[in-house]
Amino acid sequence: MADQFQVLIFNNVSQNGLKRLPVERFACAKDVAKPDAILLRSADLHKVEIARSVMAIGRAGSGTNNIPVGEMTKRGVPVFNAPGANANAVKELVLAGMLLAARNIGGAIKFVAALDPKDPEMEKKVEDGKKMFAGYEISGHTLGIVGLGKIGCLVADAAIKLGMNVVGYDPEITVDAAWSLPSQVRRANSLGEVLKSCNFVTLHVPLVDATRKMVNAGSIEQMKQGAVLLNFSRDGVVDEAAVLAALEAKKLGCYVCDFPSPQVNAHPQVIALPHLGASTREAEENCAMMVADQVRDYMLDGNVVNAVNFPNVAMPRESNFRIAIANANVPNMVGQISTAMAEARLNIHNMMNKSKKDLAYTLVDVDSEVPKTVIEQIARIEGVLAVRYLPRED
Repeated sequence: MADQFQVLIFNNVSQNGLKRLPVERFACAKDVAKPDAILLRSADLHKVEIARSVMAIGRAGSGTNNIPVGEMTKRGVPVFNAPGANANAVKELVLAGMLLAARNIGGAIKFVAALDPKDPEMEKKVEDGKKMFAGYEISGHTLGIVGLGKIGCLVADAAIKLGMNVVGYDPEITVDAAWSLPSQVRRANSLGEVLKSCNFVTLHVPLVDATRKMVNAGSIEQMKQGAVLLNFSRDGVVDEAAVLAALEAKKLGCYVCDFPSPQVNAHPQVIALPHLGASTREAEENCAMMVADQVRDYMLDGNVVNAVNFPNVAMPRESNFRIAIANANVPNMVGQISTAMAEARLNIHNMMNKSKKDLAYTLVDVDSEVPKTVIEQIARIEGVLAVRYLPRED
Protein backbone atom coordinates (compact mmCIF):
# COMPACT_ATOMS: atom_id res chain seq x y z
CA MET A 1 0.00 0.00 0.00
CA ALA A 2 1.27 3.50 -0.87
CA ASP A 3 2.40 5.79 1.95
CA GLN A 4 0.15 8.59 3.21
CA PHE A 5 0.99 12.16 2.32
CA GLN A 6 1.26 14.34 5.44
CA VAL A 7 -0.70 17.59 5.06
CA LEU A 8 -0.14 20.49 7.45
CA ILE A 9 -3.29 22.57 7.99
CA PHE A 10 -3.25 26.25 8.94
CA ASN A 11 -6.46 28.11 9.87
CA ASN A 12 -9.89 26.50 9.86
CA VAL A 13 -9.96 25.01 6.39
CA SER A 14 -13.46 23.73 5.58
CA GLN A 15 -13.98 20.09 6.48
CA ASN A 16 -15.83 19.60 3.21
CA GLY A 17 -12.62 20.60 1.48
CA LEU A 18 -10.47 18.25 3.56
CA LYS A 19 -12.85 15.39 2.76
CA ARG A 20 -11.68 15.69 -0.86
CA LEU A 21 -8.35 14.24 0.28
CA PRO A 22 -8.89 10.45 0.62
CA VAL A 23 -7.81 9.26 4.07
CA GLU A 24 -6.01 6.22 2.67
CA ARG A 25 -3.55 8.58 0.91
CA PHE A 26 -3.66 11.81 2.94
CA ALA A 27 -3.30 12.50 6.68
CA CYS A 28 -4.30 16.06 7.63
CA ALA A 29 -3.29 17.70 10.92
CA LYS A 30 -2.34 21.05 12.42
CA ASP A 31 0.89 19.67 13.88
CA VAL A 32 3.08 17.89 11.32
CA ALA A 33 6.85 17.70 11.66
CA LYS A 34 7.67 16.93 8.02
CA PRO A 35 4.69 17.90 5.89
CA ASP A 36 4.45 16.91 2.24
CA ALA A 37 1.89 19.65 1.56
CA ILE A 38 0.35 22.70 3.25
CA LEU A 39 -3.26 23.89 3.10
CA LEU A 40 -4.12 27.31 4.51
CA ARG A 41 -6.37 30.35 4.27
CA SER A 42 -4.91 33.62 5.60
CA ALA A 43 -1.99 32.42 7.76
CA ASP A 44 1.23 34.30 6.99
CA LEU A 45 3.81 31.79 5.79
CA HIS A 46 6.38 34.58 5.52
CA LYS A 47 6.67 34.33 9.32
CA VAL A 48 7.31 30.58 9.52
CA GLU A 49 10.02 28.26 8.25
CA ILE A 50 8.59 26.08 5.51
CA ALA A 51 10.01 22.57 5.77
CA ARG A 52 12.13 21.31 2.89
CA SER A 53 9.81 18.29 2.72
CA VAL A 54 6.93 20.43 1.39
CA MET A 55 6.06 19.62 -2.22
CA ALA A 56 2.91 21.73 -2.67
CA ILE A 57 1.05 24.61 -1.01
CA GLY A 58 -2.67 25.24 -1.42
CA ARG A 59 -4.30 28.55 -0.52
CA ALA A 60 -8.06 28.28 0.00
CA GLY A 61 -8.65 31.70 -1.55
CA SER A 62 -7.46 33.76 -4.48
CA GLY A 63 -4.64 35.99 -3.18
CA THR A 64 -1.24 34.52 -2.34
CA ASN A 65 0.45 37.56 -0.77
CA ASN A 66 0.70 35.58 2.49
CA ILE A 67 2.92 32.94 0.84
CA PRO A 68 6.60 33.33 -0.21
CA VAL A 69 5.83 32.39 -3.80
CA GLY A 70 9.26 33.38 -5.12
CA GLU A 71 11.08 31.16 -2.63
CA MET A 72 8.74 28.26 -3.41
CA THR A 73 9.36 28.67 -7.14
CA LYS A 74 13.10 28.33 -6.56
CA ARG A 75 12.40 25.05 -4.74
CA GLY A 76 10.14 23.76 -7.51
CA VAL A 77 7.07 23.88 -5.25
CA PRO A 78 3.76 24.88 -6.86
CA VAL A 79 1.52 27.33 -4.99
CA PHE A 80 -2.13 26.66 -5.77
CA ASN A 81 -5.03 29.04 -5.25
CA ALA A 82 -8.76 29.03 -5.91
CA PRO A 83 -9.53 31.80 -8.41
CA GLY A 84 -13.21 32.38 -8.88
CA ALA A 85 -14.34 30.10 -6.06
CA ASN A 86 -15.31 33.11 -3.92
CA ALA A 87 -16.48 35.23 -6.86
CA ASN A 88 -20.19 35.17 -6.06
CA ALA A 89 -19.56 36.18 -2.45
CA VAL A 90 -17.46 39.16 -3.53
CA LYS A 91 -19.97 40.11 -6.22
CA GLU A 92 -22.78 40.29 -3.66
CA LEU A 93 -20.64 42.41 -1.33
CA VAL A 94 -19.83 44.84 -4.16
CA LEU A 95 -23.56 45.26 -4.80
CA ALA A 96 -24.12 45.79 -1.08
CA GLY A 97 -21.33 48.37 -1.05
CA MET A 98 -22.91 50.36 -3.86
CA LEU A 99 -26.27 50.35 -2.11
CA LEU A 100 -24.71 51.28 1.24
CA ALA A 101 -23.10 54.31 -0.40
CA ALA A 102 -26.02 55.38 -2.59
CA ARG A 103 -28.62 55.18 0.17
CA ASN A 104 -26.45 56.42 3.07
CA ILE A 105 -27.36 53.29 4.98
CA GLY A 106 -24.40 53.34 7.36
CA GLY A 107 -25.18 56.81 8.66
CA ALA A 108 -28.88 56.01 8.84
CA ILE A 109 -28.22 52.93 10.98
CA LYS A 110 -26.04 54.94 13.35
CA PHE A 111 -28.72 57.64 13.57
CA VAL A 112 -31.43 55.16 14.53
CA ALA A 113 -29.15 53.33 16.97
CA ALA A 114 -28.57 56.62 18.82
CA LEU A 115 -32.29 57.26 19.38
CA ASP A 116 -33.78 56.59 22.78
CA PRO A 117 -36.63 54.07 22.36
CA LYS A 118 -38.28 55.52 25.48
CA ASP A 119 -38.32 59.03 24.03
CA PRO A 120 -41.96 60.02 23.24
CA GLU A 121 -40.56 62.20 20.46
CA MET A 122 -38.80 59.29 18.80
CA GLU A 123 -41.19 59.01 15.85
CA LYS A 124 -40.97 62.73 15.14
CA LYS A 125 -37.17 62.61 15.33
CA VAL A 126 -37.15 59.75 12.84
CA GLU A 127 -39.26 61.73 10.38
CA ASP A 128 -37.20 64.87 10.83
CA GLY A 129 -33.87 63.05 10.69
CA LYS A 130 -34.45 60.89 7.63
CA LYS A 131 -33.96 63.93 5.38
CA MET A 132 -30.26 63.84 6.24
CA PHE A 133 -29.92 60.42 4.63
CA ALA A 134 -31.80 60.86 1.38
CA GLY A 135 -29.88 59.05 -1.33
CA TYR A 136 -30.29 58.04 -4.94
CA GLU A 137 -31.07 54.91 -6.92
CA ILE A 138 -28.27 53.07 -8.69
CA SER A 139 -30.44 52.18 -11.67
CA GLY A 140 -29.49 54.35 -14.64
CA HIS A 141 -26.07 55.19 -13.23
CA THR A 142 -22.83 53.97 -14.78
CA LEU A 143 -20.55 51.44 -13.10
CA GLY A 144 -16.92 51.13 -14.12
CA ILE A 145 -15.26 47.77 -13.51
CA VAL A 146 -11.47 47.62 -13.49
CA GLY A 147 -10.44 43.97 -13.84
CA LEU A 148 -12.68 41.60 -15.77
CA GLY A 149 -11.91 38.25 -14.25
CA LYS A 150 -14.56 35.99 -12.75
CA ILE A 151 -15.60 38.54 -10.12
CA GLY A 152 -15.67 41.45 -12.55
CA CYS A 153 -17.83 39.51 -15.00
CA LEU A 154 -20.33 38.53 -12.28
CA VAL A 155 -20.49 42.13 -11.01
CA ALA A 156 -21.13 43.36 -14.56
CA ASP A 157 -23.95 40.88 -15.11
CA ALA A 158 -25.62 41.73 -11.78
CA ALA A 159 -25.28 45.49 -12.29
CA ILE A 160 -26.88 45.29 -15.74
CA LYS A 161 -29.80 43.35 -14.27
CA LEU A 162 -30.21 46.17 -11.74
CA GLY A 163 -30.55 48.68 -14.56
CA MET A 164 -27.03 50.10 -14.53
CA ASN A 165 -24.82 50.95 -17.48
CA VAL A 166 -21.48 49.15 -17.28
CA VAL A 167 -18.04 50.07 -18.62
CA GLY A 168 -15.21 47.55 -18.24
CA TYR A 169 -11.44 47.74 -18.53
CA ASP A 170 -8.88 44.94 -18.41
CA PRO A 171 -5.77 45.04 -20.62
CA GLU A 172 -5.06 41.37 -19.85
CA ILE A 173 -8.55 39.92 -20.19
CA THR A 174 -8.52 36.17 -20.82
CA VAL A 175 -10.47 34.45 -23.57
CA ASP A 176 -12.68 32.71 -20.99
CA ALA A 177 -13.45 36.01 -19.28
CA ALA A 178 -14.24 37.67 -22.59
CA TRP A 179 -16.75 34.93 -23.36
CA SER A 180 -18.32 35.35 -19.90
CA LEU A 181 -18.68 39.12 -20.19
CA PRO A 182 -22.25 40.30 -20.93
CA SER A 183 -22.57 41.83 -24.38
CA GLN A 184 -24.00 45.05 -22.91
CA VAL A 185 -20.67 45.92 -21.27
CA ARG A 186 -18.87 48.70 -23.08
CA ARG A 187 -15.14 47.98 -23.29
CA ALA A 188 -12.88 50.88 -22.30
CA ASN A 189 -9.40 51.27 -23.76
CA SER A 190 -7.78 52.75 -20.66
CA LEU A 191 -8.23 53.24 -16.93
CA GLY A 192 -8.74 56.95 -17.53
CA GLU A 193 -11.65 56.26 -19.86
CA VAL A 194 -13.39 54.32 -17.08
CA LEU A 195 -12.73 56.94 -14.42
CA LYS A 196 -14.04 59.83 -16.53
CA SER A 197 -17.33 58.21 -17.43
CA CYS A 198 -18.56 56.41 -14.31
CA ASN A 199 -20.53 57.25 -11.19
CA PHE A 200 -19.23 54.11 -9.44
CA VAL A 201 -15.82 52.49 -9.96
CA THR A 202 -15.06 49.05 -8.54
CA LEU A 203 -11.58 47.49 -8.54
CA HIS A 204 -10.92 43.78 -9.12
CA VAL A 205 -7.22 43.45 -9.89
CA PRO A 206 -4.36 41.58 -8.19
CA LEU A 207 -1.77 43.54 -6.22
CA VAL A 208 1.37 43.51 -8.37
CA ASP A 209 3.92 46.19 -9.18
CA ALA A 210 1.83 47.43 -12.11
CA THR A 211 -1.32 47.89 -9.98
CA ARG A 212 0.19 49.22 -6.76
CA LYS A 213 -1.45 52.61 -6.09
CA MET A 214 -3.04 52.54 -9.54
CA VAL A 215 -5.75 54.75 -8.02
CA ASN A 216 -3.83 57.83 -6.90
CA ALA A 217 -4.18 61.60 -6.86
CA GLY A 218 -3.75 61.85 -10.62
CA SER A 219 -6.26 59.16 -11.48
CA ILE A 220 -8.81 60.37 -8.92
CA GLU A 221 -8.66 63.81 -10.52
CA GLN A 222 -10.10 62.21 -13.68
CA MET A 223 -13.15 60.84 -11.84
CA LYS A 224 -16.62 62.37 -11.91
CA GLN A 225 -17.49 64.78 -9.12
CA GLY A 226 -19.03 62.83 -6.23
CA ALA A 227 -18.19 59.40 -7.65
CA VAL A 228 -18.08 56.33 -5.40
CA LEU A 229 -14.90 54.24 -5.34
CA LEU A 230 -15.16 50.59 -4.28
CA ASN A 231 -12.11 48.48 -3.46
CA PHE A 232 -12.63 44.80 -2.75
CA SER A 233 -9.35 43.90 -4.43
CA ARG A 234 -6.32 44.69 -2.23
CA ASP A 235 -5.65 47.74 -0.08
CA GLY A 236 -2.38 48.48 -1.89
CA VAL A 237 -4.03 49.21 -5.25
CA VAL A 238 -5.34 52.47 -3.77
CA ASP A 239 -3.35 55.41 -2.41
CA GLU A 240 -5.26 55.99 0.83
CA ALA A 241 -3.85 59.49 1.37
CA ALA A 242 -5.06 60.54 -2.08
CA VAL A 243 -8.51 59.04 -1.43
CA LEU A 244 -8.85 60.88 1.89
CA ALA A 245 -7.80 64.16 0.27
CA ALA A 246 -10.40 63.63 -2.47
CA LEU A 247 -13.11 62.91 0.10
CA GLU A 248 -12.24 66.10 2.00
CA ALA A 249 -12.38 68.08 -1.25
CA LYS A 250 -15.77 66.48 -2.10
CA LYS A 251 -14.23 65.12 -5.31
CA LEU A 252 -15.18 61.62 -4.16
CA GLY A 253 -18.57 61.03 -2.61
CA CYS A 254 -17.66 57.83 -0.78
CA TYR A 255 -14.94 55.20 -0.48
CA VAL A 256 -16.13 51.64 0.17
CA CYS A 257 -13.45 49.07 0.96
CA ASP A 258 -12.79 45.75 2.65
CA PHE A 259 -9.61 46.97 4.30
CA PRO A 260 -9.90 48.94 7.56
CA SER A 261 -6.86 50.99 8.50
CA PRO A 262 -6.01 53.74 10.98
CA GLN A 263 -6.07 56.20 8.09
CA VAL A 264 -9.53 55.53 6.69
CA ASN A 265 -11.47 54.17 9.65
CA ALA A 266 -12.66 57.36 11.28
CA HIS A 267 -13.68 59.19 8.11
CA PRO A 268 -17.46 59.71 7.79
CA GLN A 269 -17.38 59.15 4.02
CA VAL A 270 -15.57 55.83 4.27
CA ILE A 271 -17.39 52.53 4.59
CA ALA A 272 -14.75 50.03 5.69
CA LEU A 273 -15.65 46.37 6.14
CA PRO A 274 -13.55 43.79 8.05
CA HIS A 275 -12.29 41.63 5.14
CA LEU A 276 -15.72 40.19 4.41
CA GLY A 277 -15.17 39.59 0.68
CA ALA A 278 -14.96 35.81 0.86
CA SER A 279 -16.46 35.39 4.32
CA THR A 280 -19.46 33.26 3.50
CA ARG A 281 -19.96 29.60 4.29
CA GLU A 282 -20.39 28.90 0.60
CA ALA A 283 -17.23 30.72 -0.49
CA GLU A 284 -15.06 29.13 2.19
CA GLU A 285 -16.28 25.68 1.20
CA ASN A 286 -15.89 26.33 -2.53
CA CYS A 287 -12.32 27.59 -2.06
CA ALA A 288 -11.33 24.69 0.18
CA MET A 289 -12.81 22.06 -2.13
CA MET A 290 -11.25 23.60 -5.22
CA VAL A 291 -7.75 23.86 -3.79
CA ALA A 292 -7.93 20.43 -2.13
CA ASP A 293 -8.80 18.90 -5.51
CA GLN A 294 -5.83 20.65 -7.10
CA VAL A 295 -3.38 19.56 -4.40
CA ARG A 296 -4.69 15.99 -4.54
CA ASP A 297 -4.30 15.86 -8.32
CA TYR A 298 -0.76 17.20 -8.07
CA MET A 299 0.37 14.92 -5.28
CA LEU A 300 -1.07 11.76 -6.88
CA ASP A 301 -0.62 12.42 -10.60
CA GLY A 302 1.60 15.48 -10.92
CA ASN A 303 -1.05 17.53 -12.73
CA VAL A 304 -0.92 21.30 -12.23
CA VAL A 305 -4.02 23.49 -12.47
CA ASN A 306 -4.30 27.01 -11.00
CA ALA A 307 -0.79 27.31 -9.59
CA VAL A 308 0.30 30.93 -9.51
CA ASN A 309 3.95 30.05 -10.19
CA PHE A 310 3.66 26.99 -12.47
CA PRO A 311 2.21 26.56 -15.96
CA ASN A 312 -1.00 24.55 -16.27
CA VAL A 313 0.07 21.01 -17.17
CA ALA A 314 -2.56 18.27 -16.94
CA MET A 315 -2.06 15.00 -18.80
CA PRO A 316 -4.35 11.94 -18.65
CA ARG A 317 -2.65 8.86 -17.27
CA GLU A 318 -1.66 6.44 -20.03
CA SER A 319 0.85 4.51 -17.93
CA ASN A 320 1.35 3.47 -14.33
CA PHE A 321 4.83 5.00 -14.40
CA ARG A 322 5.04 8.81 -14.37
CA ILE A 323 7.82 11.30 -13.68
CA ALA A 324 7.19 14.98 -12.89
CA ILE A 325 10.04 17.48 -13.27
CA ALA A 326 10.19 21.18 -12.37
CA ASN A 327 13.18 23.02 -13.78
CA ALA A 328 14.59 26.37 -14.81
CA ASN A 329 13.24 27.45 -18.19
CA VAL A 330 16.52 27.15 -20.10
CA PRO A 331 17.46 25.45 -23.40
CA ASN A 332 17.98 21.68 -23.74
CA MET A 333 16.33 20.64 -20.47
CA VAL A 334 13.85 18.33 -22.19
CA GLY A 335 16.68 16.93 -24.28
CA GLN A 336 18.76 16.07 -21.21
CA ILE A 337 15.76 14.53 -19.46
CA SER A 338 14.91 12.42 -22.52
CA THR A 339 18.54 11.33 -22.87
CA ALA A 340 18.66 10.13 -19.26
CA MET A 341 15.59 7.99 -19.90
CA ALA A 342 16.85 6.68 -23.23
CA GLU A 343 20.15 5.63 -21.68
CA ALA A 344 18.16 3.60 -19.13
CA ARG A 345 16.22 2.02 -22.02
CA LEU A 346 12.95 3.58 -20.86
CA ASN A 347 10.37 4.10 -23.60
CA ILE A 348 8.50 7.43 -23.36
CA HIS A 349 4.81 6.75 -23.85
CA ASN A 350 3.62 10.36 -23.53
CA MET A 351 5.13 13.70 -22.56
CA MET A 352 3.91 17.24 -21.90
CA ASN A 353 6.13 20.24 -21.28
CA LYS A 354 5.13 23.85 -20.66
CA SER A 355 6.80 26.92 -19.25
CA LYS A 356 5.79 29.99 -17.26
CA LYS A 357 8.30 32.81 -17.04
CA ASP A 358 11.52 31.35 -15.59
CA LEU A 359 10.07 27.94 -14.72
CA ALA A 360 9.19 24.92 -16.84
CA TYR A 361 7.30 21.79 -15.88
CA THR A 362 7.31 18.39 -17.57
CA LEU A 363 5.19 15.26 -17.14
CA VAL A 364 6.51 12.03 -18.67
CA ASP A 365 4.69 8.69 -18.82
CA VAL A 366 6.94 5.72 -19.55
CA ASP A 367 6.09 2.10 -20.31
CA SER A 368 8.01 0.42 -17.51
CA GLU A 369 9.14 0.93 -13.93
CA VAL A 370 11.69 3.69 -13.45
CA PRO A 371 14.84 2.78 -11.48
CA LYS A 372 15.77 5.04 -8.59
CA THR A 373 19.10 5.74 -10.27
CA VAL A 374 17.30 7.44 -13.20
CA ILE A 375 15.41 9.77 -10.85
CA GLU A 376 18.68 10.62 -9.12
CA GLN A 377 20.39 11.25 -12.49
CA ILE A 378 17.62 13.64 -13.58
CA ALA A 379 17.80 15.44 -10.23
CA ARG A 380 21.51 16.08 -10.82
CA ILE A 381 20.91 17.88 -14.12
CA GLU A 382 21.83 21.54 -13.67
CA GLY A 383 18.64 23.61 -13.51
CA VAL A 384 16.36 20.83 -12.27
CA LEU A 385 14.52 22.08 -9.17
CA ALA A 386 12.43 19.07 -8.20
CA VAL A 387 11.78 15.54 -9.49
CA ARG A 388 8.95 13.25 -8.40
CA TYR A 389 8.36 9.65 -9.37
CA LEU A 390 4.64 8.87 -9.32
CA PRO A 391 4.01 5.17 -9.88
CA ARG A 392 0.39 4.12 -9.72
CA GLU A 393 -0.70 0.78 -8.30
CA ASP A 394 -3.03 -1.34 -10.44
